[in-house]
Amino acid sequence: MTWLLLFSLAAILFLNRYLLLEPRLPIRLPVIVRQTLHYSAPCLLTAICGPIILNKGGLSDLPSNPYLYAAIFSIACALFIRNMLLSVLVSLAGFYSLLYFFF
Repeated sequence: MTWLLLFSLAAILFLNRYLLLEPRLPIRLPVIVRQTLHYSAPCLLTAICGPIILNKGGLSDLPSNPYLYAAIFSIACALFIRNMLLSVLVSLAGFYSLLYFFF
């Protein structure tokens, strides 16, 4: 169920961004709409990741929640590493090493 949801949301996001932002398609949107569409991926990821991070015990379980530390590490990677693929790979490696070594 989770993978189906993730893949369907990814497909919706891709089609949304492709149809509305591809310059070769005859659809022309106002500048303000194109600028707001650039924020759709971070908003979607926040909506997906928020419940995962706060899933187990809510706010009382945050000091021992590996998902919280992985999210903070991923944000730091995204800020310092400007390459998207490298940032994702380093974030995944950090998350799995965090789970293996500390929790």
